[in-house]
Amino acid sequence: MKDLDPAALDCLAALADDGHFERAARRLSITQSAVSQRLRTLEAQVGQLLVVRSRPLRLTEAGKVLLRFARQLQAMRADVALELGVGPDSGQRLPIAVNADSLATWVMPALDTVVQAGVSLELVVDDQNFTHDWLRQGAVLGCVSTVSEALRGCRVVLLGTMRYTAVASPAFIARWLPQGLDRGNFAQVPFLVFNRKDDMQTQWVSRAFGVRQPRLQESFVPSSEAYVRAALMGWGVGVVPLVQVSGLMANGDLVALRPDVELSVRLYWHQWRLGPHGAPPSERVALLDRIGDALVAGARAALGPPGRAQRS
Repeated sequence: MKDLDPAALDCLAALADDGHFERAARRLSITQSAVSQRLRTLEAQVGQLLVVRSRPLRLTEAGKVLLRFARQLQAMRADVALELGVGPDSGQRLPIAVNADSLATWVMPALDTVVQAGVSLELVVDDQNFTHDWLRQGAVLGCVSTVSEALRGCRVVLLGTMRYTAVASPAFIARWLPQGLDRGNFAQVPFLVFNRKDDMQTQWVSRAFGVRQPRLQESFVPSSEAYVRAALMGWGVGVVPLVQVSGLMANGDLVALRPDVELSVRLYWHQWRLGPHGAPPSERVALLDRIGDALVAGARAALGPPGRAQRS
């Protein structure tokens, strides 16, 4: 296969990000017809359809393969630009996927020095069990995930363990749980749920009371910060990271319902290897390694020692 046109690969990445030819053209500061022409040229070069012209657009499996390559080229360009001191191209961002609870607690402090150094990031938020899918599809260059196994061409590092506990406000407890939360009343008590992918509440109830597939009264609050706020306001029982609410628990604003019952979620950092296959760290793309190193250090500071790192 002949060398692929970097400009055409940038078009493919913009189409994946924006899902529309017009928005991709605006992102790249070119005409819509130019985006279409570059895509057709790229498809002709590889002999496969890369984009399904639906609303929104979606990539074919071949398109996802080339998207991974496009992301890696963008990361290498950004790395070279920083080393030369010229700054990355306008509008170019390095996408990584993180779970909402990590974003609300330790991820932003961990990445602060990287961003302050001039790196532009795009943080994609999803459930920790699903961020790995973004990496697999080539939509991001790295992810924080509960998945421990590395994809081929990636490396994975254990970040640490995030511990969750069930909490409620004193007013909520006085109203709903004067005798405490138990096996006989949990089904009548409102529980807060992040979104329909979130099963932390059912996991916690199953562990606390030995009930398989418990049915709960659920209220959905799809923001980590708003979720804690809802618990403070007495909307329901929340299953939250201890690192996020330890201060509120110390002040008595939130109360652990069963301090002896915790859920432990092991988190891993995955990233594509962007240097030559088998290359030592010094020959890989330093920028993505800097992001990974910053996340490992930030997780260690917030969550405790991450344990033994795993590489592949």
